[in-house]
Amino acid sequence: MIYGYARVSTYGQAKDGNSLKDQLRILEGYNCNEIVQEAFTGKTMDRPAFNELVAKLQAGDTLIVTKLDRFARTLIEGEKIVSELIDRGVKVIIDNMGIILDNTSNNKLMRQVFFAFAEYERNMIVERTQAGKAIAKQREDFREGRPNKYSKKQIDHALELLETHSYKQVEEITGISKSTLIRAKKKVQGVN
Repeated sequence: MIYGYARVSTYGQAKDGNSLKDQLRILEGYNCNEIVQEAFTGKTMDRPAFNELVAKLQAGDTLIVTKLDRFARTLIEGEKIVSELIDRGVKVIIDNMGIILDNTSNNKLMRQVFFAFAEYERNMIVERTQAGKAIAKQREDFREGRPNKYSKKQIDHALELLETHSYKQVEEITGISKSTLIRAKKKVQGVN
């Protein structure tokens, strides 16, 4: 059997050829019998759909991914899973590298280098994010988390409406979700 695996960190991810749509298009070109897809961070190997797929792979099966970083973002985890699959007789193909992975010395070295670069790339993303956040925190108007979608005036109006209307009615009138209204109400009441 030929299996494809497509992964994005979030369903909104659509850059650098990593969108699910792009990955699925490539995998369909391999005439996969089954394509497993999920939106799950690559920083952990505890990915439900991936783990289920790996568990059912048998000797003679082929697993295709579009890029090596779809497997894992660390050298140790990536090397472990690829070595395990190869030892079980599963053929592993990385599309953008144009290679079939095996346990020859040259191939082991090559994939360790590529997994090391994937880990390095992940670490650089984290560093840049933290540096940007540190700079942003220096501003007086910095607020942790997502920016407010609604002004204080809009929230206050919605909270006033809650005195005489249900959450559902206020949501329909203002467009502000029930969860946002609950958080705003708790904030006003001083409840965490």
